[in-house]
Amino acid sequence: MRLRTNLAQQYAGVLHYTGLILVLGGLLMLCPLAVLVAWPQESRHAAAFLIPAAVLCVVGAVLWRAFRAAGTRGLSAQYAGVVVLLSWLTICLFSAWPLAAALKMSFTHAFFESVSGWTTTGLSVVDVTQTPHLILLWRSIMQLAGGAGFAIIMLAALLGPVGPALTLAEGRTDQLVPHVRQSAKLVLLLYAGYAAAGVTAYALSGMSVFDAINHAFAAISTGGFSTRSESIGHWDSPLVEAVSIPLMVLGNMNFLTAYLLFRGRFRAVSRSGELRLMAVLLPVCMLCLLFSVCLPLYATLGKSVRVAVFETFTALTTTGFSTVSYDRWGSESIFILIVLMLVGGGACSTAGGIKQYRVYVLFKTVTWDIRRALLPRTAVVENHIWQGESKDFISEDRLRRVGTFVFLYLATYFLGVAIVAAHGYGVKESLFEFASALGTVGLSVGVTSSQAPRLVLWTQIAGMFLGRLEFFVVIVSLVKIAEDALSMLSLGRAREGRN
Repeated sequence: MRLRTNLAQQYAGVLHYTGLILVLGGLLMLCPLAVLVAWPQESRHAAAFLIPAAVLCVVGAVLWRAFRAAGTRGLSAQYAGVVVLLSWLTICLFSAWPLAAALKMSFTHAFFESVSGWTTTGLSVVDVTQTPHLILLWRSIMQLAGGAGFAIIMLAALLGPVGPALTLAEGRTDQLVPHVRQSAKLVLLLYAGYAAAGVTAYALSGMSVFDAINHAFAAISTGGFSTRSESIGHWDSPLVEAVSIPLMVLGNMNFLTAYLLFRGRFRAVSRSGELRLMAVLLPVCMLCLLFSVCLPLYATLGKSVRVAVFETFTALTTTGFSTVSYDRWGSESIFILIVLMLVGGGACSTAGGIKQYRVYVLFKTVTWDIRRALLPRTAVVENHIWQGESKDFISEDRLRRVGTFVFLYLATYFLGVAIVAAHGYGVKESLFEFASALGTVGLSVGVTSSQAPRLVLWTQIAGMFLGRLEFFVVIVSLVKIAEDALSMLSLGRAREGRN
């Protein structure tokens, strides 16, 4: 009886907080309607947004109010993970509604585009040259919101008891200041500042205001959706590329590191292992791309350097903007981009991939083991890396979790590659495309399209979702739901047996 009561209370809390997220998602879905002021002829698509937004708001409000009493209690990290999983799945499903209705897309294609947006991947099956402005803006808003875990951060800002568990479940463990609410507000302030600066800079660099808004949202969320089929390459402008790179880096950067940078604490920033890893990877990979593919392919030195620099940044930050096609790129250059996409961006940022933090910790583990072998057996060693202005001591348990994650990531990666390759695509193309999907990058060598086999698209959907929520949230939440369902079933059978 006590177990039944406890589960009822926990899931009442799950439904309460999920309801609030659904309300936020519904309100967010109304934002693209602002473009009707400039393009009133697209008002025929308004219902495609109004109906799902109304359903989300009504259902969310009912859940929020009906289980309000449960909202006074805190949630454990496990049940916060259930909130994250349910809310992300529901929001992605409803976000596909406008795409399916306005573009006459199948459910698979609309859901693929929705998941790609919310996970900030940027792989697309939409022909942007034939897409209404309403949908183009909606795609960018999904990326902006998904990049910051918008709903989760809003909950952390509004609701004290559940805030820490939700932000942890969503894969964000660093706080800028000790208080969760204040930390969430600072993240939103940073994010809004990035967006405003990006829109202004893009507009000054020659983009239209509409293009500037969409590309700024995509850049800071490391999303990569574009209003042009050639992406950033449409402008072929050093100025546009120069604006994009800092925005991609800011989106890739750990929010804690960015906060310290803007506070002028440069010593703490310089200690960041992620930035040190980037300082090695970026120039090495740029030079490799420059000499292996860019100088032989492109007419001028300036163009070659621009391509090498931009493509390295966009792959490592998992943004997915591109300036050129990869049709004529050799295997060695594609391999470099694959490695960068697998490494990915900073932890607790909008970027995907294995994450630079984990890669840096694994590298340091090698150096620590070598150092330990050279020291006396009685020597006491404390292994640490710098996180912000404090030392982060790396325990054996932490190393085990990092190793487990990397194993899961690579096992999933090779399974996805095998599925894509089994549909007739080359190994090189399969390795590249699924690295892009799992790392939530968005670069493509042509596998992803509206003509792609449905199983390939669903494999990529699974990869994008797992990559964004970092495996454990999805796995633990599904196991928790299954365990609770079995427990309730067992209680029901036991009760029937007594009767």
